[in-house]
Amino acid sequence: MAPVVKKAAFKLSETSGQNLSEAVYQALSQGLRDGVYRPGDRLREEEVAQRLNVSRTPVREAFGRLAAKGFVQPAGARGLVVRNLDLSEILELYAMREILEGAAARLAAQHAAQPEIHGLRDIEVLYEAHFEDPRAMARINRQFHEAVFRAARNRYLDAALQEMQDGIALLGQTTFSVKGRPTVAAAEHRGIIDAIEARDPAKAEELARAHIREALRARLKLLQS
Repeated sequence: MAPVVKKAAFKLSETSGQNLSEAVYQALSQGLRDGVYRPGDRLREEEVAQRLNVSRTPVREAFGRLAAKGFVQPAGARGLVVRNLDLSEILELYAMREILEGAAARLAAQHAAQPEIHGLRDIEVLYEAHFEDPRAMARINRQFHEAVFRAARNRYLDAALQEMQDGIALLGQTTFSVKGRPTVAAAEHRGIIDAIEARDPAKAEELARAHIREALRARLKLLQS
């Protein structure tokens, strides 16, 4: 049977002082975010251990943490598989995204330095240069939202984003494959940046929350197709 591990960047963090189990867990979490593993994919201790060049013990411990967070589930003889979110979980996730993204945009409008705003515009230009590549757009879009969160200058909000990104990874196919969504999202991004640069917290939050609501609409279209 063919292995599940994809040919994509997947390696241990080089952060010093990090124990092996934590490093494996972080590598697997990043693999989920980057699409190395997708909903329905199988995870096997031996394959992951070989890929990361570690023993099976830290892999088993990392699998336990992923299972406790609800990112993977047992699949009988197949071992563990990456979960698919049901509709109620998707709605809950987007409800939380709207709150967090709105708060991040509001705080970014208050705290972002001018170079960070220029950085947001650079990311948006890069995003718009990849309209024919939904997976690239999804990756760059994640960079955009992470940049907004960093500009918010709130470590607790940033920690919440990292947790949420793992859940977003379980959504599967990107909404940028929905017809018209890439160009609409680009306009929404530009509006958010303009509000941040104008130092208008209320407008930035309003536009960020609307952006996530539109993303949910695209997600529901994708589920119905």
